[in-house]
Amino acid sequence: MSEFRIDEGMEVTLHFTLKLEDGTVVDSTRDKQPATFQVGDGNLPPGFERPLKGLVGGESGSFEIAPEHGFGQRNPQNVQMLSRDDFEEIEPEVGTVMSFADPAGGELPGVIIAADERNVEVDFNHPLAGRTLTFEVEVLDVRPAQTH
Repeated sequence: MSEFRIDEGMEVTLHFTLKLEDGTVVDSTRDKQPATFQVGDGNLPPGFERPLKGLVGGESGSFEIAPEHGFGQRNPQNVQMLSRDDFEEIEPEVGTVMSFADPAGGELPGVIIAADERNVEVDFNHPLAGRTLTFEVEVLDVRPAQTH
């Protein structure tokens, strides 16, 4: 068993389960390969990395992640009203997740939350924005990251 603790410059392998307030599992590695990442590489939001610091291989933990440390608060300005004419070949259905082009030319997912003859209302907030999440981890291995 290694004595390396999770901190900057470490490579961490762990199993995690991410749950909503009501216990619904949003994401989990339990039934697949564990996740491996380097602390600070951006794979894990800082609010998820912070509570892991200091853990060693073999330890487990359950952490509550507030929205401001997870995926942010919901922003009403991220809900946009688009013209029905913008949806030429697609029938916009409430609940459908669609990909839209953002001003920078990237892809932005949005959820259709309302539609009538003239307008389609789209929510561009992250689906987990505004949610308090439970982040359960089982640390399998901690080792110094290999720098290439």
